[in-house]
Amino acid sequence: MPLVTTKEMFEKSMKEGFAIGAFNVNNMEIIQAIVDAAEAQKSPVILQASSSAIKYARMNYLMKMIEAATENSEIPVALHLDHGPDFETCKQCVDAGFTSVMIDGSKYDFEENVALTKKVVDYAHERGVVVEAELGKLAGIEDDVNVSSDEAMYTDPDQAKEFVERTGCDSLAIAIGTSHGAYKFKGEAKLRFDILAKIKEKIPNIPIVLHGASTVIPELVETCNKYGGNIPGAKGVPNEILNEASRLGISKINVDTDLRLAMTASIRKVFAESPEVFDPRKYLLPAREKIQEVVEFKMKNVFGSSNKA
Repeated sequence: MPLVTTKEMFEKSMKEGFAIGAFNVNNMEIIQAIVDAAEAQKSPVILQASSSAIKYARMNYLMKMIEAATENSEIPVALHLDHGPDFETCKQCVDAGFTSVMIDGSKYDFEENVALTKKVVDYAHERGVVVEAELGKLAGIEDDVNVSSDEAMYTDPDQAKEFVERTGCDSLAIAIGTSHGAYKFKGEAKLRFDILAKIKEKIPNIPIVLHGASTVIPELVETCNKYGGNIPGAKGVPNEILNEASRLGISKINVDTDLRLAMTASIRKVFAESPEVFDPRKYLLPAREKIQEVVEFKMKNVFGSSNKA
């Protein structure tokens, strides 16, 4: 099946009360694992790449790998630019064949964010590509995103309505308490579902996106640390909170850190238990299998997207 936009999958998610996982990709094994998981769960899925992932994988390699992964698939798959930093990056991805792009103008003031987002929307819509924008600031560090906790701010519902009306964006990423990276909470994990409810009231027909939403799976953190890693105190968004978010109106949930942890934990385990191994297939295969396991679990038990393709 050819790549699709997120339009129809988001319409279905809002109507039926489930979320679609948007999983960050960097290499062949991650792409294979995500698409295999979507096939197994009969779930729509979004593959997304940041600008730094594109630089790492190289655009032509990335597009060919995704083409190979989807050419025999019957599952709806969208290809999305995650945290596009500027108009030029969004344009590059639209021209390359992405079906969805995010322009992240959240670092600018409101008027600058509106102007930049509108510019991207105009270009993308003329070419049949949908646009995600962001209002509010998430704390944390991931790829090119680096926002301190002092700079973070929740999304204002009234501003959200004005922003969508003025830009024409197709979906909106909001800030209600999540953060990027592996260290999301110091105390009890809590999201501002009251803000989400007000935003949904103001813009009921706009899909809402949750960034910084990896669970930071404790078992994977433990495995990483057991076999030589050094990521103590990592803490993410619990599955039950993400499941509630899915049912309360979040249409797209981004996952990156959990995939990194799954790959790293699996590789570290092989290296520690079988130090004689030097064939990449011997340690990348279990890593791919672990990523698929993680993605399937999220689709089935957290996001509720299984059998929604």
